[in-house]
Amino acid sequence: MAIKLAGIKRKEIYSPNHVTNDLAIILKTSEELTKLGYEVALYDEEFIEKNNLEEKYVFSMAQGVSGIMHLQEIGKSGKKIINSPESALNCHRISMINLIVKAGVPFPKSLIINTNTNFFESFITFQPPKVWLKRGDVHAEHSEDVLLVYSTDELKTTLKEFNKRGIKEAVIQEHLQGDVIKFYAVNNPEYFYWFYLNGTNHTKFDLEELKHFAFRSAVALGLDIFGGDAIVSPEGKISIIDINDWPSFAPVRDEAANQIAQCIHKKVQNYV
Repeated sequence: MAIKLAGIKRKEIYSPNHVTNDLAIILKTSEELTKLGYEVALYDEEFIEKNNLEEKYVFSMAQGVSGIMHLQEIGKSGKKIINSPESALNCHRISMINLIVKAGVPFPKSLIINTNTNFFESFITFQPPKVWLKRGDVHAEHSEDVLLVYSTDELKTTLKEFNKRGIKEAVIQEHLQGDVIKFYAVNNPEYFYWFYLNGTNHTKFDLEELKHFAFRSAVALGLDIFGGDAIVSPEGKISIIDINDWPSFAPVRDEAANQIAQCIHKKVQNYV
């Protein structure tokens, strides 16, 4: 009799500009799991916010606090969840920064700040005018959640807007010069794919070092299926700037879905 799996689709609000791609990767992963002999049922993230699951094994792209917290409760009954709800919460920005820095992974200097406090004295240590301002909870719900700002006045105005929208904490982050690299990865079996997101220099760098920092970050956050971004400085220094739980894998969807399915399969078999 086939083992039943539940897959949790990501709520669209947590897929800014990636709704189609995020849906496509979980559908393709479900297809690959079916080929491996599993019976797969897919649920919306809204469903998991209020309902329980019959299936004992779950793979989840949920990112909202409500859905993740309910998955934590579901997990206490002995169900296996990949990525774990704890790791998904760890990927909310402030938690992510604290855990990655604690793990010794190179990361831009970051200041966590309440959106209604006086920040100017702390801000000047970042050598304005060019810094990143990012909401402090989830990664992003739309484009205004992650902004490059060029002046103190712009920063003050944007923080006020964050506060009006109910965003209580934000991150002011150092802007690093260099080439931006995006990567996608799966742990066990190990899979890693990278490409230049932008930049004109395409500076040479140590690929093994990039993989080391990426997987070290994933271990710190507790992730099995993940992606992220890094900066390669003009001198070839690598800094991780973001880690995401279960991204779209859009450029390598078919190959990645197979690797993700294999990872879930191994987890389920080990659990069984």
